[in-house]
Amino acid sequence: MGTGTLSGPVRPAGTAGGERRPAFRPDIQALRAAAVGLVVLNHLWPTRLTGGYVGVDVFFVISGFLITSHLVREAASTGRIRLAQFYARRVRRLLPAAFLVLAFAVAAAYFLMPYPRWEANAQEVVASALYWENWLLAANSVDYSHFNQSASLSQHYWSLSVEEQFYLFWPLLLLLLFKIRARWARFAGVAIAGAASLGFSIWFTDVSKSQAYFVTPVRVWEFALGALLAFGGVRFVLPKIAANLASVTGFAAIAAAAVLFDDQTAFPGATALLPAVGTALVIFGGTREGRQWHTPLSSSPPVQWLGNVSYSLYLWHWPLIMLAPFAFPGALVAGALTWQVKAGIVAASLIAAYASKRFVEDPVRTWQPLSRHAGATFAGMAAGMLAVCAAAGGLTWTYERHVDQAARDLAAEMTGPCHGARALMAGNACADPFGPARSVEMGPANRYYTPPADCPPLLSQYSASDGTKTTTQCDFSQGAANPTVVWLVGDSHAQQWQGPLLSLARKNHWLLYTSYLGGCPFADIEALNYRGTAPDRRCMRWTKSMVGDIAKTRPAYVFTSFYSRHERADDHSGRSQAEQYQEGLNSYWTQWTSAGATVFVLADPPLNGLVRPTDCVVLNPDDPRQCAVDRSVAQPPDPLTAAAKASADPKVRLLDLTDYFCDRQRCYAVIGKVGVYYDADHLNLDYSLSLDQSIAAAAGIPG
Repeated sequence: MGTGTLSGPVRPAGTAGGERRPAFRPDIQALRAAAVGLVVLNHLWPTRLTGGYVGVDVFFVISGFLITSHLVREAASTGRIRLAQFYARRVRRLLPAAFLVLAFAVAAAYFLMPYPRWEANAQEVVASALYWENWLLAANSVDYSHFNQSASLSQHYWSLSVEEQFYLFWPLLLLLLFKIRARWARFAGVAIAGAASLGFSIWFTDVSKSQAYFVTPVRVWEFALGALLAFGGVRFVLPKIAANLASVTGFAAIAAAAVLFDDQTAFPGATALLPAVGTALVIFGGTREGRQWHTPLSSSPPVQWLGNVSYSLYLWHWPLIMLAPFAFPGALVAGALTWQVKAGIVAASLIAAYASKRFVEDPVRTWQPLSRHAGATFAGMAAGMLAVCAAAGGLTWTYERHVDQAARDLAAEMTGPCHGARALMAGNACADPFGPARSVEMGPANRYYTPPADCPPLLSQYSASDGTKTTTQCDFSQGAANPTVVWLVGDSHAQQWQGPLLSLARKNHWLLYTSYLGGCPFADIEALNYRGTAPDRRCMRWTKSMVGDIAKTRPAYVFTSFYSRHERADDHSGRSQAEQYQEGLNSYWTQWTSAGATVFVLADPPLNGLVRPTDCVVLNPDDPRQCAVDRSVAQPPDPLTAAAKASADPKVRLLDLTDYFCDRQRCYAVIGKVGVYYDADHLNLDYSLSLDQSIAAAAGIPG
């Protein structure tokens, strides 16, 4: 992390002289080491050190303290802050290594990763180079279509983006505060800014935890906490015992957060106070000179060395983790990297961090052609950004060429009795139906949500925050006076069936309506937010509105499906999910069957990303049987399927196509030379299209 360097003695903030402090704080260097260690261990062993992500918060507090110390000391001694020089120092300190790793990410993505990953990686490399990666991730975090998107090689740059945005506005705020002569008013100004940010953090984390993790205003209070120490904390020296207790308590608080927190913790709201205040206690306790209880460990050469390379280590470790499965076949066992590979990643990250620090960070920071004039530094920054963005643009251009070719190849392969699910149809004698796929890479041609060209554009079904109707009409009736009306309704697990249903609609001249809302079970239940615990009012409003609208069209058929295994109902009755769903589904299905419809419940396909690595087929192209999973594991009980089986309404019918994904023992990820899945839990459009005849036969509809 770019936590700055402490060049020059730390003096009491707001004074030109005063008691001199050591120019170097080994306890802060130890905090850096602890912070980067927690982050790396969390990324490698996420189920062991579940809260290691708090290392980022440690860095933020350190940054607030160090940067404010520099700026306040300069303002106090010279009466001004040289903004150009300040920003130039930040550029020389942070950007060379950051640009190097981004360039590496572009090259590594091209040579090691499948082409469908190139576009997202290129986009995030550009966002990282321009330091707005956190805002891109915040936007994607509430976009349902991005939920299953794999992390990019530069995703960890979100924290660097937050930090750079802080560096942009913080000196300006301090300049404004220094126009106020009263020292207490300056302290109060920082305190007010921090309190406002903390309040916003608590509120926004409750409202939208996924977005709150990334956006800058939510994190400002952590920088402000460090800044308050720079303003006032270093003016006070604790007694020896108190200083030791403060430091040890601070380290213990950071460790407790790392061990006790996990991905379900409401973070970074009020819970972030634990690691942040812990960091502040260590810094405050360290204002007293001399050895402390933790000194034998914190000042040891390995800890100090790790703190020294912490920024480069943070930059390098993440892309190496993400690249390992592609660089080393067999790196994943049971969905996780082997300990040998993890140990190799740690070693490689440390070596890369040292080399980066030794040959890039340190030399460029003091390189005369750049350091002589701020303008030269900014010109170098612009050139570096342009070069990285150009490389990312080249990767995107190459990606688009691959997309075009893949679409042509797919169109040529879709016919034949042994293509995809047809290989398992009775009467089709297909050799080796579970053998290697023609293509293992899932690109735009394979997307289950690809809008059909002969229908109006899909509405924004994943961003209807107010639960508004999200209906698209595809009219293949050829002007019939009383067309056959058919609906496909549900969440993205209904949408993944639109390919074969559109095919049937064209053949049978249906008036087909589709309506989806991401993460929303279409049932009369007390639904919870997808991957959350709060009531999903948007979903409940939408389903209550749509159920009647569907009945009014007097449809012949209503096809419905959703991800009920992972979309929870909670009416606080203590009843099982199956019981709550059965009641809520029958309530809606009855309205449709009473209007004359036959309701076809499409059973969810076997699980993918929850039972095998999402990239399993990519990593085992020659032997996809390595990705086969026991049928009882891949297709566990499903409340939606159970409700359909239990329904006493003869016009409610279950369409269970599990036999086109599995044999009697195992479920497969490649069938008929086609990859079954597009991502962690949705079908490949190519495969779903091969099921049109199977759906028609099961439903008794001409296919």
